[in-house]
Amino acid sequence: MDILKSIEHEQLKNKIPDLKIGNTVRVHVRIKEGNKERIQVFEGIIIKKQGGGVNQTFTVRRISYGVGVEKTFLVHSPMIEKVELVRVGKARRAKLYYLRDRVGKAAKTKEKVGARIEDKEIVIKEEVVPGESEVEETVTEEAVAEAVEAEAKIEAEKEAKAEETSKEEPVKEEAKVEEKTEETKKDKE
Repeated sequence: MDILKSIEHEQLKNKIPDLKIGNTVRVHVRIKEGNKERIQVFEGIIIKKQGGGVNQTFTVRRISYGVGVEKTFLVHSPMIEKVELVRVGKARRAKLYYLRDRVGKAAKTKEKVGARIEDKEIVIKEEVVPGESEVEETVTEEAVAEAVEAEAKIEAEKEAKAEETSKEEPVKEEAKVEEKTEETKKDKE
């Protein structure tokens, strides 16, 4: 795996919420003010999702005191505590930018009739159970030991072949020298 991909993989959350365009959600965000930390809730409609991997984002829009407010959140951000599903909306587009021009009830998406409100999560990385990690470590140690032994055998075989070829080469050289001396003798005669 590439170094950058491995670093990014470490930053990914194990489980992310199943976000769909048009749904009304409540995003619980950690806010730091000085040395205090609190959780602030931002409720609105998801109007777009974009990106992938660590850079995956979603934008939530709400109308606050008559003014439209949009916030973009990183899906894998450690500052997001959780995302709650409030309403399941019906959307036929990937980006709901047309909601920006609407006011009041028209600025909402239609609700899917009979849809269950479930906070589904998508599992990205499997969580390691403490008991299983010990077994995996012993397996990996055994595998490493076997690999080291196999490499040592291969190196020993290469050295043996190299010694055999080095012994044969001087004999061949001596034979060539003898042939040359015989050829020079014939040429002189």
